[in-house]
Amino acid sequence: MPVVRDLRVLLRLSGFRRLLAVRLLSQCADGVYQIALAAYVVFSPERQTTPADIAYAMAVLLLPYSLVGPFAGVLLDRWRRRQVLVYGNLLRAVLAAGTALLMLGSAPDWLFYASALAVTAVNRFVLAGLSAALPRVVDPDRLVMANALSPTAGTLAATAGGGLALLVQLGAAGSDAAVVLLGSALYLSSALAALRMGRELLGPDPDLVLPRITAALASTARGLWSGLLHLRERRSAARALAAMTLARFCYGALTVTVLMLARYAWTSTESEGLALLGVAVAVSGAGYLTAAAVTPWAVERLGTGRWMAVCAAAAAVLEPALGLPFAPVPTLMAAYVLGLVTQATKIATDTVVQRTVDDAYRGRVFALYDMLFNVAFVAAAGMAALMLPPDGRSTTLVLVVAGLYTLSALTLFRWRP
Repeated sequence: MPVVRDLRVLLRLSGFRRLLAVRLLSQCADGVYQIALAAYVVFSPERQTTPADIAYAMAVLLLPYSLVGPFAGVLLDRWRRRQVLVYGNLLRAVLAAGTALLMLGSAPDWLFYASALAVTAVNRFVLAGLSAALPRVVDPDRLVMANALSPTAGTLAATAGGGLALLVQLGAAGSDAAVVLLGSALYLSSALAALRMGRELLGPDPDLVLPRITAALASTARGLWSGLLHLRERRSAARALAAMTLARFCYGALTVTVLMLARYAWTSTESEGLALLGVAVAVSGAGYLTAAAVTPWAVERLGTGRWMAVCAAAAAVLEPALGLPFAPVPTLMAAYVLGLVTQATKIATDTVVQRTVDDAYRGRVFALYDMLFNVAFVAAAGMAALMLPPDGRSTTLVLVVAGLYTLSALTLFRWRP
């Protein structure tokens, strides 16, 4: 099979294997850290969490560091991306250990959120660097396959990290701090894995790098503007980013819904709710894996735009059909569909951006991509906070999401990238 052959070729490439190892360790740590935060914020017995509380937490953690995105892009087009992966993961290891200490010391919420924000802010540099570096270790003909394997494997690693976090929490008598320390150790492992790659391997090209950081920071505004102009000239990339942003918005709204259902509607205790959330994450991860398997084949036969349209149309039909009963089993089936659709759309979007955006602008475009990704998620959480009752059952929200998927599908069917 062509997919199996391409996969074998990719895994023979030492640069790709090493970059993949960094991603897997880093995103596994992300999964551990995020589950620890969710357990601390949403499922702590002493907290009566509302949809508005979740929206507030997401806004605090995601919006400020989304503003770092443009700066990350400009710097990624000037700094050695391998060094970003090394020092970024080292810094996250230290900051995560600090978060664990704050949990143990019962620190005030604002200090806890500040620590968590610092960890996630550095994450923008690492994830954008991983995406921008991928074309440096894979030839253009196999970028679709590389994007099917690498980000999806990272998402599965994050899912596995979430499962590992749940196991550690059960074994450590519900200690969120112990889980965060595990995440810190994994961040350190990712930094050490990045050291196995050459300093120049991941780019950018030396003649594109400004000699001084101060000069790079001074040119941030101009760099961001030029990146936006470049994206305007690459209409295919702009359309793909718009479709991905809408898919991420829908994903965010339904994620908050599942959180509230697991916390209040389906279970009677916090530990049962957290365990059911873990099952939902695992089922969604299975959808990511399916997307990685079918997307290269589907893009080859349908084209990128048509495949993204099919995904949106499938979600428009299946999400309300499975989600409106608000029962655990059909909702978990909907989580599988949502994982497949969202990840397939992301794989296609990554490939379009990498193929159509020049290397000199790729770092800042992927940083803008991350910013859109997170702003859409927070906006969806805000919408959910306005529409969801405390138990998470909202027919209106599910139908609004179905309508957005329908709008996306109709637009994408007319796109010929």
